[in-house]
Amino acid sequence: MKKLFASLGLMAFLLAPGMGWAQEAVEPVMDAVSEVAEAVADAAPAEEAAAPVPDKGDTAWMMLSTLLVILMIIPGVALFYGGLVRAKNMLSVLTQVMAIFCLISILWAVYGYSLAFGDGGSLNWMIGDLSKMFLAGITADSTAATFTDGVVIPELVFVAFQLTFAAITVALIVGGLAERVKFSALMVFGALWFTFSYLPITHMVWATGGYLFEAGDLDFAGGTVVHINAGIAALVGAIVLGKRLGYGRDAMPPHSLPMTMIGASLLWVGWFGFNAGSNLEATGGAGLAFINTILATAAAGMAWMLTEWMLRGKPSMLGLASGVVAGLVAVTPAAGLVGPMGAIVLGAIAGVVCLWGVTGLKKMLGYDDSLDVFGIHGIGGIIGAIGTGIFVSPALGGVGVDDYSMAGQVVTQATGVLITIVWSGVVSLVAFKLIDMTMGLRVTEEQEREGLDTASHGERAYNL
Repeated sequence: MKKLFASLGLMAFLLAPGMGWAQEAVEPVMDAVSEVAEAVADAAPAEEAAAPVPDKGDTAWMMLSTLLVILMIIPGVALFYGGLVRAKNMLSVLTQVMAIFCLISILWAVYGYSLAFGDGGSLNWMIGDLSKMFLAGITADSTAATFTDGVVIPELVFVAFQLTFAAITVALIVGGLAERVKFSALMVFGALWFTFSYLPITHMVWATGGYLFEAGDLDFAGGTVVHINAGIAALVGAIVLGKRLGYGRDAMPPHSLPMTMIGASLLWVGWFGFNAGSNLEATGGAGLAFINTILATAAAGMAWMLTEWMLRGKPSMLGLASGVVAGLVAVTPAAGLVGPMGAIVLGAIAGVVCLWGVTGLKKMLGYDDSLDVFGIHGIGGIIGAIGTGIFVSPALGGVGVDDYSMAGQVVTQATGVLITIVWSGVVSLVAFKLIDMTMGLRVTEEQEREGLDTASHGERAYNL
């Protein structure tokens, strides 16, 4: 810079009065210097625009949302499921859910994030690559895009947020296998299913270039990725494992409905991070998802309770809690896409249909899905996914999408549902069969009668 100022000083001297000949000679040089100065001035803002800084409010919201989803899993899912099983299996369910959270957290950091959201080249329609294996290249300064151009959040926060989705999806499957699955077999299945079902479905639905993403499939917070995916796996597992000893003959009531109510309440609270957090920004879109998570859930709880009241003569706590979860599931894919009135209708439909799913359909097909994962998450997810295609319509209060056609969008949503059902079903069946042929899936009859708390873990939930 000193040399530049010295040169400019020399030019000013040469341009002094009486030095016209020098002025003519120097003017082209001065013009060039002016152009360089303007180019430098223009380059500075462009350089700043190329590296947007994460907004502190959005970052704080996403960190809070991540914590809320963890609350959904441990203790939310754990207590909801734990209260529904018999006392001798309470501790086993808590252990399974927490262990799965730990397992999937590590696998997500090692390769899961990279495969879910990386660019898979020729396979990008289905899966990502391993370029970010072990979170390679991701630092505190790395950023991830949101839904608004130019708005970013720290990539490590995005990694953590998506980690919780992966963990809760695998943890939900526990409910279909409860009270009879080997702990070791469950851990192996969790790793296999996460790798070959959760990661591809996540990439296809949420990653740029994914087959369903490019087809226009709408899944705001995980109707297909989480709930249908897990619901189908739980159904397949329940069928492969077979019924619990005494199922259909012996009474198997939940041992602690207060625990189930606490778990359902924690799920509802945590679900605000799940749904509103999926907006990735603290904006009006998050607010829409937030109010819809209240209204759809309340409508489903009321619909389930009133229907049960009419059919059985009494409203039950278990029914109300189950309806609440059904509403949470159904609104998940629609949360930031439909209007509040659409969310109420969607929740009410889910409450009634899921009640039929855990009673009429379950009895008709004769499977033993211990804690009704398919009846609530599988069926609720299907209702939510298809319903999103309807209630996203601006005419029904939804936000709309480009070139929206209700019939066309419903077909797209149904395609996503079908692909998820088939993909998860095949992966689950193969994984369960391989484990059953090698290490065995089910505990012995003696261990099942004793209870998995002591048989698998050498502890008791209650020492009375």
